[in-house]
Amino acid sequence: MNKRIRMIATKVAPTCFALVCSASLAQAEIPERKLGFDEPAEAFTASVPLGNGRLGAMLYGGVVEETIVLNENGMWSGSPQNADRLDAYKALPEIKKLLLEGKNFEAEALVNANFTCAGSGSGHGRGKNVPYGCYQTLGKMKLRMQHDGEANGYRRELALADALFSQSYEVDGVRFSREGFVSAPDEVFALKLSADRKGSLSFELSLEREERVSVESLGQDSLMMFGQLNNGYEDGKQSAAVAPDHIQEGVRYAGVVKVLRKGGTVRSVDGRIVVENANEAVLLFTAATDIKTFAGRGVEDARAAALSDLAKAEKQSYGKLKQAHIADFRSYYDRVGIRIEGENTDEGKSLPTPERLKRVERGFDDPDLAALYFDFGRYLLISSSRPGGLPANLQGIWAEKTQTPWNGDWHTNINAQMNYWPAEVCNLSELHEPLFKLIESLVEPGQKTAKAYYDADGWVSFLLSNPWGYTSPGESASWGSTVSCSAWLCQHLWDHYLYTEDDAFLEWAYPILKGSARFYLDMLIEDPKSGWLVTSPSNSPENAFLDEAGNKVHVCMGPTADQQLLRYLFEACIGAEAILKKDEAFEAEVKAALPRLAPTRIGRDGRVLEWLEEYPEADPQHRHIAHLWGLYPGNEIDPVRTPDLAAAARKTLDVRGDGSTGWSLAFKIGMWARLGDGDRAYKLMKQLFKPAKPRTKDSPWEGGTYPNLFDAHPPFQIDGNFGGTAAIAEMLMQSELGRISLLPALPRSWSHGEVRGLRARGGFEVDLSWSNGELKTVKVKSIHGTKTELFYKGKATPVVLRKGEVMEVEL
Repeated sequence: MNKRIRMIATKVAPTCFALVCSASLAQAEIPERKLGFDEPAEAFTASVPLGNGRLGAMLYGGVVEETIVLNENGMWSGSPQNADRLDAYKALPEIKKLLLEGKNFEAEALVNANFTCAGSGSGHGRGKNVPYGCYQTLGKMKLRMQHDGEANGYRRELALADALFSQSYEVDGVRFSREGFVSAPDEVFALKLSADRKGSLSFELSLEREERVSVESLGQDSLMMFGQLNNGYEDGKQSAAVAPDHIQEGVRYAGVVKVLRKGGTVRSVDGRIVVENANEAVLLFTAATDIKTFAGRGVEDARAAALSDLAKAEKQSYGKLKQAHIADFRSYYDRVGIRIEGENTDEGKSLPTPERLKRVERGFDDPDLAALYFDFGRYLLISSSRPGGLPANLQGIWAEKTQTPWNGDWHTNINAQMNYWPAEVCNLSELHEPLFKLIESLVEPGQKTAKAYYDADGWVSFLLSNPWGYTSPGESASWGSTVSCSAWLCQHLWDHYLYTEDDAFLEWAYPILKGSARFYLDMLIEDPKSGWLVTSPSNSPENAFLDEAGNKVHVCMGPTADQQLLRYLFEACIGAEAILKKDEAFEAEVKAALPRLAPTRIGRDGRVLEWLEEYPEADPQHRHIAHLWGLYPGNEIDPVRTPDLAAAARKTLDVRGDGSTGWSLAFKIGMWARLGDGDRAYKLMKQLFKPAKPRTKDSPWEGGTYPNLFDAHPPFQIDGNFGGTAAIAEMLMQSELGRISLLPALPRSWSHGEVRGLRARGGFEVDLSWSNGELKTVKVKSIHGTKTELFYKGKATPVVLRKGEVMEVEL
C-alpha cells in the first residue's frame, strides 16, 4: 500500500512546503468534452475524424447525402529509389571553401547543382506518380438517404472520451440517428443507422475513388473496392539512375463494407447496395494494404486481410464492438483530465464548436475552449498513432485526396517532431513508438547518404521522409539542405528515456544516437574566425538572409539551430554512455567536441542570432523560428539559468511577430510558456483559434483553426493541433531532470482549474489544481523516479519518493 503524504504551506514561508501526513486530496469533476455542430459539413475540414491509428474515417453528417472519407495508413504510392547523388561528396570541398570565404550565394548555386537529390526526388509536394510517393486517401463511402421533407433538430457530435460520432435529425416526424466509431481491438469502422419508426430507414450505399479502383459486389449486402497504387516507375519516365536493382510493385489495397440490417430488404444494384424499409442497419467497413515497410501489419494479400477482419467483426454484436472500442480508447484517454475556468462561467460551452471559434475572434473569452483543444489533440494522437503502426503524418491519417498536400509525408525540420510533442507529457508514451521505428528505418539508408554527400561515417537524413527509406536532401537548397533534421529526430529518443528511464529502450536506442553523433563528428569543420566547430553546408530551416549584394541566400555554416541540436545530441550520448558503459573512447571524442560547438549568441540588436554571422534578414517575420529550439522544445535557454539568453529570446519573438501559420503559432505558444509569460501565450492561442480563412496571394500563410478544430497551415496540417496541445501542457507544468515547475505560465483569465495525469521527466506523474490564479493542490506520484523538486514562484522544495509512492501537497 502506497504511503500518502500531504504537505501544506507554512505561515512563515507560504511558498515553501512542509511535510505532514494526510488523507487523499478531493477531486473535482472533469468535464467530458464534445465537438458539436448544428449543420452538416460542407467541407472536409468541418467533418468529424475517427481513427484507430490505422483506419480513419471523416464523417460529413449529411442528411440526404452523406460522405465518409476513408483512410488506411498504408496507402502510399511510390517505392524505394536511389535518390542519393553518389559522387556529391566531390563537390563538398569547394562548397566549404566558398562558405569559408563568405561566398554563400556562390556556394548555394553549387549545392543546387551538386548537393540535392538525384532524379525527380519528391516532386516537391507532387510525389504521387514518382518514386518518392504520396500518402493518399483510400476513397469514399457515399450514402443517399430516401428522405422527403425538411430536416429539423439537427445535431452532430464527437464525444472525445469515447471516440464516438453521433448524429440525429427529424424528417416528417421520424427521428433518424447515426452512431459510429473506428475500433482498434476489432480493426473495423462501424456505423449504426436507425429510425424511431419501424420501416422508415431506406438508403443506397456506394464506394468510390477517383482513380486506380475497381468496385465489385459480394452478394446482396457487401461491396469491395480494390486497386494498386503507382510505384513511381510504371510509366517508364523515371531515370534509370534512381531505380534500385529490384523495383518494388506498387501497394495493393482493398476495402470491404457489409450491411447488417433489421427489417426491410437489401439488394445489390449496379455496384450499389440498396436498403429499403429497414428498422436499423449496421455498416461494417474493413480495409488493408500490403505495404512492405518498417511498420504495419505485414499483410500479404490486402483483399484477404480485409475480408478476414470483416468476418471476425460481424460475429459480434454492434454493442459488443462498441464496448470493446470504448474500453480500448479510454485506456489511453482517461490517463489525463483537464478543467480550465474563468471568473464567470461562459455560456459559450454549449454552442456549436464553429460558433465558439467565431466568438473568440469577436473578443469573447472562452478558457474551456483551450481545454477542449487540449483534449482534442490527445484524441487525435490516440486515433492516428498506435504501437506497431506507421507514425502520424502531416495529416495524421486523414487525407481526402490522392495527391495529399506536401505528399502527406513526414517533414522532419519540425513537423513530424511536433506531432509527438504531446506524447510523453500527456501520458501517451507508448504512442511515441511509431516515430521511433521511423527513425530506426532511416539509419541504413542514412548511412549511404552520409557517405555519398559528406564521405562521413554514421547516418544522416534531411527534411523529407517516407516509408521507402528516403534520406537524401530535397530538390532545392532553400529548404532541402538542412542537415540537422536527424539530430532533431534523435531528441525524441533521449527525451523518451528521460521520461521513462527505460534501460531496455536505451539499449535499443543508443546505437541510433551514436550513429547520428558519429556523422556530425565527421562532418563538422572548424570556423577559422572563432575556432568553433560548425556544420557546413546547412541552412536555418526554410529561412533566408541577404548577402552584401542583396541576394537572398539560404546555405550557410553553423546556423544556430544546428548547433543547439548537436549540443543536445552530444549531451544525450554522454548521458547514455554514463548509464550503459558502452564505449568510453567514443564518449571521450564527444566530450572533446561538445564545448567547441558554436554557442547560442546574442546579436547587436539584443536578439538571438540565427546564423553564424549577423546577416540582414530577408523576412524578419518568417514562420520558422528554429534558432529558438534551445528555448523550446530544447532546454538550453531558461529564464532562471540563462536570463540574458531568455531576454534575447523574448526580443526575438517580439520581432518575429505574433501572426503566423497554425503550427508556427503553436511553436510560439510553447516558447512563450517557457519564458513564463502565460498571458502572451494565451494571446497567441486565441489567434490559433481564429477561424481559418481561405489562402490569398497577399496572405498565403495565415493560420488558424477549421470548424472541426483541425489546424490550418493552410492547408490542413495536424502538427499545429499536437503542438498546441503540448504548449498548453507547458503552460501548466514544465519539467527537466530534477525539477518540476508548477503553473509556470498560467494566464490571468484561467483563474480556476486543474489538470491530472501529466508526466514529468525523471519518472513522475503530476496532478495539480489552482484557484484565483494560485496553486491550490499538487499530487506527485513516482512511476519510477526517486528525486526531484517542486518549483513554484521562485521557491523550490526537494521531493524524495520511493517508486510507487505518492506525495500530496495542499497550499
